[in-house]
Amino acid sequence: MKKLKQNNLQTLINNDRRRFLKLSGAAIVGSGLLFMTGCSDDDDGPGFEPNPDVFDLGSGNLGILNYAYALEQLEAAFYTRVLDGGYYAGANANEKQIMLDLYNHEVIHREFFKTAISSVVDASQVLPTLEFDFSSVNFDDRASVLGISKVLEDTGVSAYNGAGQLINVGDAAGLTYLGLAGKIVSVEARHASAIRDLLNPGSMDFAGDDILVGLGGTQKAYDKAQLPPEILAAVIATGFVVTPFTANNLPTE
Repeated sequence: MKKLKQNNLQTLINNDRRRFLKLSGAAIVGSGLLFMTGCSDDDDGPGFEPNPDVFDLGSGNLGILNYAYALEQLEAAFYTRVLDGGYYAGANANEKQIMLDLYNHEVIHREFFKTAISSVVDASQVLPTLEFDFSSVNFDDRASVLGISKVLEDTGVSAYNGAGQLINVGDAAGLTYLGLAGKIVSVEARHASAIRDLLNPGSMDFAGDDILVGLGGTQKAYDKAQLPPEILAAVIATGFVVTPFTANNLPTE
């Protein structure tokens, strides 16, 4: 069964990779955990001194895309562990299908970013494969798995919403990046809603007020948009990412 799952996944990856690359003709990139979270030249102190031995996400659109790739690596690694855990093994058919779908989606996103970037950017600018530590997560326990999934999916939506406004759309490549980010965030939002409904079936939690904000005097109806420094601080706080990286040159406005 695992071999069949892998074969089906590889078909999905190959099909999506060809389709997206044909549409974009451009690259999307990768990233990993923060060793330091400086995103401005104004930061000071020993924690923000440049380290030439630690990968930096880069500046401009490359930095934003590397940043997005980091989040996709994290989510893909998490769901890989979920499918190997006791919760998934004992889950009902509906929950198994949801988790398998999320796994497939996140792996496809991760592999697409890696392939697209590597095809047009020098290898030194592509974030290496990150190492993760999920020892604090009980993958045999439903509440533990779904609770972390909720955090990761909500964070992913906020991250894409916040990063979209930072993409430079002054050329065709930038417009392509923004369009692809919009497609991916819509998928992440569906993930977040599905997990929230599993945690509290039949409730309004699938679009809860805890994740929505009002804009221009409206009621709460829009997903939050958080800038990279906020997201990266939250990622670091999980303790999941082991591989160090910096974000000293990411745009913030």
